[in-house]
Amino acid sequence: MTRFSFASKILTTVVSTFTSYYIHLWASCFPDKPLSSPMPSFDGRVVQYPSFQNLRDYLSWRQIDCHINNLYNTTFWALVQKGGMLRAEAEETLKGSVAADKNEILFSRFGMNYNDELEQFRKGSVMYRDYEDETKALLNTAPSKSHQGEPSRTQKEKGKKRPRKAEITLQCTDLIRDEFWNARPWLFSDR
Repeated sequence: MTRFSFASKILTTVVSTFTSYYIHLWASCFPDKPLSSPMPSFDGRVVQYPSFQNLRDYLSWRQIDCHINNLYNTTFWALVQKGGMLRAEAEETLKGSVAADKNEILFSRFGMNYNDELEQFRKGSVMYRDYEDETKALLNTAPSKSHQGEPSRTQKEKGKKRPRKAEITLQCTDLIRDEFWNARPWLFSDR
């Protein structure tokens, strides 16, 4: 089995399981709104990018796309739910609009500042493998009582050799700027 077909098989299982749980738990989250046809379904894709830069560009594009879609939907539903427009009217109002137009509609008609929306809606959610901060890990190795503050060079060397604890982190953060990537070099290494 090739790496790609193995990844596709895993993805199929994950998407299927997610869909099942989503439907199964619906009533506990929305007791007054029973599910009806068409039933929710989800998809996924496995893509092998030729370079880290291609992957980073793709993730940046997806984050921008999340922002564009959320700004449109926030404005659309404000026009319908708060502005009393029919869906077709709201769609016509937004046709050909740019981000500045949507921000102006939200602010001037509804007193909403789009920048006050939660980051998870403006940027989406990112899951990644994160490692324990090396400095924090070194400080937690019970240094001698005479040692205060910064770890010694010997402690730093021992800390580099010690396996670091990894955990999956869920965060709403900016993937477009360099700060996220510079702080997590292991994301584009073979580790």
